[in-house]
This record gives sequence, structure tokens and C-alpha cells, in this order.
Amino acid sequence: MLKQYFVKALYPKQPKWFKIKTNKNKEKTKQTKMEVVQEIMVQNLWDSSKASVLSSGLEQLVYRSNLLGADRRVCNWGGGNTSSKTIEKDFRGRDIEVMWVKGSGSDLATMKAGNFTGLRMDDIRPLFEREEMTDEEMVAYLANCMIDAKHPRASIETLLHAFLPFKHVDHTHPDAIISLCCADNGQEIAREIYGNRFVWVPYIRPGFKLSQMIAEGVLANPNAELVLMEKHGLVTWGETQEECYAKTIAIINEAEAYIEAKSAAQAAEGRVFGGQFAKPLEEAQRRAIAAEIMPLVRGLASGEKPVIVTFDDEGDVLEFVGSRDAGELSQVGAACPDHLVHTKVVPLFINWKPDAADVAGLKEKLQAGIAEYRAQYQAYFERNKQANDVMFDSAPRVILIPGIGMLNTGKSWVNSKLSGALYHRAIAVMKGATAIGRFVSLSENESYNVEYWPLELYKLSLAPAEAEFSRKVAFITGGAGGIGSETARRLAEEGAHVVLADLNLEGAQKVAAEINAKYGENRALAVKMDVTQEEQVAQAYAKTALTYGGVDIIVNNAGLATSSPFTETSLQEWNLNMSVLGTGYFLVAREAFKLMKEQGLGGSMVFIGSKNSVYAGKNVTAYSSAKALEAHLARCIAAEGGELGIRVNTILPDAILQGSAIWNSNWRNERAAAYGIEPDQLEEYYRKRTTLLVNIYPRDIAEGVAFFASSKAAKTTGCMLTIDGGVPAAFVR
Repeated sequence: MLKQYFVKALYPKQPKWFKIKTNKNKEKTKQTKMEVVQEIMVQNLWDSSKASVLSSGLEQLVYRSNLLGADRRVCNWGGGNTSSKTIEKDFRGRDIEVMWVKGSGSDLATMKAGNFTGLRMDDIRPLFEREEMTDEEMVAYLANCMIDAKHPRASIETLLHAFLPFKHVDHTHPDAIISLCCADNGQEIAREIYGNRFVWVPYIRPGFKLSQMIAEGVLANPNAELVLMEKHGLVTWGETQEECYAKTIAIINEAEAYIEAKSAAQAAEGRVFGGQFAKPLEEAQRRAIAAEIMPLVRGLASGEKPVIVTFDDEGDVLEFVGSRDAGELSQVGAACPDHLVHTKVVPLFINWKPDAADVAGLKEKLQAGIAEYRAQYQAYFERNKQANDVMFDSAPRVILIPGIGMLNTGKSWVNSKLSGALYHRAIAVMKGATAIGRFVSLSENESYNVEYWPLELYKLSLAPAEAEFSRKVAFITGGAGGIGSETARRLAEEGAHVVLADLNLEGAQKVAAEINAKYGENRALAVKMDVTQEEQVAQAYAKTALTYGGVDIIVNNAGLATSSPFTETSLQEWNLNMSVLGTGYFLVAREAFKLMKEQGLGGSMVFIGSKNSVYAGKNVTAYSSAKALEAHLARCIAAEGGELGIRVNTILPDAILQGSAIWNSNWRNERAAAYGIEPDQLEEYYRKRTTLLVNIYPRDIAEGVAFFASSKAAKTTGCMLTIDGGVPAAFVR
């Protein structure tokens, strides 16, 4: 039996539907049940002690906005907007009413005071009497209402806030509310939940007319406490910052509780999304398969520029993709306009029966599915395009695979994860909507008009320009060392995602953490890897594929060095050099070649050789021979990789002492002894033997790598570049 109980702590006067169902369990206490319910509900995070020390209305608005954005069930990334009306001094010292509203392109969770725009209300109010206003006219008009021309462009929904006669207004996209607004019977359910306290507004694209409709609906209903925007979201208000925030949370939780009661009943009967159709594969299996298919997907989903592909197998995703209704539900359309901009109208659903032994079959379905998706997107664009529209890339942003999970694509790891995060929200919305009715979405033309809406395109234009290595993934061996770490920093400077592979995992993690702190979340990944171990190399690339989708650049840099007279060179020393500098370079390059071939996007390999690749150094037979092997190995791979667009080049440095684990080992003493000098005299010795009288640093080699990996060297392969200050004995001839 199911036991029903009420949440009196949250709502003293609950309507009859406000109940949560739970399996009967004599061991459970009422407090335990209350905790379960409170976990489901959106929490009120307002802290009066923090709010009370904020001096201005704008600072409190920032605090309120950040709280709303902190829970993605309340507000999507980049979505929603907030406002406050305050009295400010103008440039002449006069008191004027100013509305502070979220600026375009910012995110409620992280925005600061500088992300809000101040507008003079006396200039805006007369607009309410107008009959119509185009988007272009609205944008131009609002630009003249700004109290500071340096403020960001006002939100698309600025007039929604301005026309409502309240000091503080929140517009959000909560999962529970969108579930209600995307249910075919949503308006009927809203009456059951909110009685006569709501205003229902049919879907139209945001702008002047929608703002006017909302205000007219609120003014016509003296009981109104909220506005439900069909297929869009929620509007609430209050006379104080705290009251506005608390009202938003309370309104959401009323819908949340109603939907949760219905969802719990569905779950108890095994009817969520029509019930389970396909069980998830074991975690190790699905991750191994994901790592194997992601390079293929990356290649198929890339256009003129590559994409980053990420993997997601969280519980809600696995439940959805393995359900009976997922194939049909996923193609209904986006849950709201904010989702659509980042996920496209629909995802690609792969109709595959989970079978760990049928990866080849899955790859075939992915190839056919992505090709068909591109064709359908092209047709969708042609049916709806307007003059001067330029089609976006036609590849899917979300790919759903039963038993495996979800793949997401984007121009960076962050963007790829964003499309995934929004599809998590879409799953929650579909779950709620199907618990109370039938899930509905925007029409095709409505969707197109959002996706190609000039005001949305403006927000996308605020993103910084892409750099040389944006969208690229670089795999660097010896990533913790001097050359490896500087190369990682150099490539990350220009947009690359970098993988630092090293036996010294702690050192690699330190460099990765530094790069992530400077350039953004997960721009760098550290992996422990011994280049001589075939399995470890394969595992490192699998982790790279699972994290970013594949690889574009490899820097074969890991190494060691030994020195001894030829007659004293042991077989052990010889084998060690050959193993690390020969076999290691071979294994790293071979696995990268396989990935690059699977992607079909070409690629660049840069081998870090040595002056000794072309010069027979004294007392370094094993080392020099192995370095010569590297240089010729690179040329062999270049010859075979050319037709695939895989370029392979070699850099020949000399005496890079800074940050080098090699030079901080016995190698320094051995080389000093070979030249008859003291170890601390080596750096000056090496400088004086160059024709340019310079020392060579890790950054110099990193610049060489950046050149070879860049578009500037697009027609260069099989080349050796000497960066040694000019050592005549090593001139290539």
C-alpha cells in the first residue's frame, strides 16, 4: 500500500492534491519522510544576514539573481531575467525611477552588478499604450532609455518587467512550471493547483506584444500572483527583494509537489516514460563503448571546424534513453525556447538494442543517423528560412543511445556540457509533463523563429572570437616537464583543450589545475601513463576520447637520457633508451593515428627530437641512436598519413635545462663530465657554443610546436625544425 502524508512545514494550508506518496515502511519516521520531500522541493536559500549588509537595491538584486540561478531546476544557464525598480540620482542630481534589469548574454547564477542595465522608467512607461512595436524598434528605443551607454544591452524581455506595476519581478524557467506549461492540459491543471491566482498567456515569441499581454492579464485579475507562459516559463513578483524571491520558490514548489505526487504513482507502477524498454549496460561496458564511438561521432558531427564531444550516463539519462517512449518523446520538440538555442529543436535518437558485442552495428547506425539528421535539418531550414538567414551547422547537439547514455557536441567542453545540462532539464520537463498529461512543444515554425531570431543571434555574438586552437584537443606526453608543461600552456592560450600524460601524475595534475584556473573548467586533463606500456597508452587515449571526443594534436615529448662511452654502454641502457624514445614514441603515435583516422579530420603530430637526432654526440650512443630513430619514424608516419591529412613534423632542440626532469637527473653530471666541466657550468657552455650566443628555453620549443600544429603549417609535413640557437655541428645537411 501507499501511504499519503502532507508537508505542513512548507504549506500550512495545503490544497487536497498537495501530498507525496511513499512506500509504507514501519521503520521510517515522519521526520525521514519530511527530509525526503524537502530534497525534492526547491530550497529557499535566502540568508537575511547576508542580504542585510548589501547597501544598494542593485546589490540585493544581484544576490537574489544569483540565488535563483544557483538551482538549475529554477533557472537554465543563461536563461531567465530579474529586475528591480529603484530611485537613483541622474547626472543632474535629480531623483529618477530606474529599473535595473538583466543584461543580454549573462547568467543569473554568476552575474554581477556590471551585468545589469539601468533604464529610466519615465521613458519606458508610455510604450504600454502603443499598439505594436517591432523587435528592432524596441531594441533601438531601449538603447535611448539607458542611464549609462556603457551598460550591456537590456534583456529581450525588458518590457515584461517594465509593464508590470511591481518593484521586483522574476522571470524563470523552472522544470516543474515548464512541465505544466508543456502539458496539453496544463491550463486545466494550473487551475487545480493555483485556483484563480494565475494568468495563463498563450505562446508567442518574447518581445513587445508578449510583455503587453502579460501586463494586461495581470491588471485584469486582482487575485493574480503569477503568470504562466505557455511552453515558456514563469513570472512572479514582490514588494521587496526577499518577498519576490520567496514567492518564486513557493510558486514553483506548489507545482513541484503536485507533479511529484503524480510522478511517484507512475514510478510505483513502472510507467515512467512508458516503462523500461532497454536496460543500461554495465558502467564499464558503456564507458568503453562510448570511448570507442566518440571519435567517429566527433568526425561525423564536425563541419568546417571540429567539435568537442562529451559523454553523460547519469541516472535520469539512462532511464530516459532506455524507456519505451523515448524515441517518440524526444522528437516532439524542445521543452522551451531557452533549451532550443543550445540543444536544437530535437536530439538524434539512435534506435539501437543495447549489446556490448554489437559496437560495429552501433557505429553503422550512428553514421546513418547523423547523415539523416543533417539532411532533415537542411530541409527544416529550407522550409522556414527568411531572407539573409545563414544556416547553422546541421549536426545534432544531443545524441541519445539506449543502454549507453547521451553524447553532446559543442565548440568547447563547456559548451558541449551546456547542451547536456539543458537536456537534463528537458528530460525532467518531459517526465513532469507526461505525469500529468501529454507533452507538447513549439511548432516547427515557432522553433525556427527562436533558433534564428536576431535577438538570440545577438547573444551568441557576444562570445569571444575563436582562437587558432579552439575546438582542438592536444595530447602531450611528458606533460609535467619543462617542454611539456610550456607546450600545454602555449596551446591552451590559443583555445586548445590539453591532455597532460606523464608518469608523474601529481606534476601533471598541478599543471592541469593551473591551466583550468586560468582558462576555464576542464580545459586540461592529467592522465598517468607510461609510454612503454601499450595498454596504458591505449587507456590514456580512451580517457581522452571519453572526455573530449578525440584528438587533433599530439606532442611526442616524454623522454629520458643516459650518457656513457660506447664500450661501457650496457644492453640495459641501450634497451631503456630504445624502449622510451623509440617504442614509446611509436606507441603514442600509432594510437593517435588510429583515432585521427577514425575521426577523418586529419591531425598534427609533433615529435620532440634532439640535436642528437642528426649529430653523433660524444658518449651518447644509445640516446643519439634512439633520437635518430624518432626523426625517421616521424618521416615514415608522415608518408603514410598524408592522404589522411595527418601531418608529422619534428623539432630538434638542444640543451633545454629549465624545468627538465632529465637535466635535473644524473644526465647533467654525465654531460658535464663528457665536456670536462663542472655541472653548474653547463648552461653557459651550451650558450657559448651556439652561433647566436643564446640559451634555449622550454617556451622556445613550445612556439615551434604551436607553429607546426597551426594552420600556418597546414602544408608542411615530414619536416625537421632546428631550435638550438645554431649549433654548427648539428646543421641539417
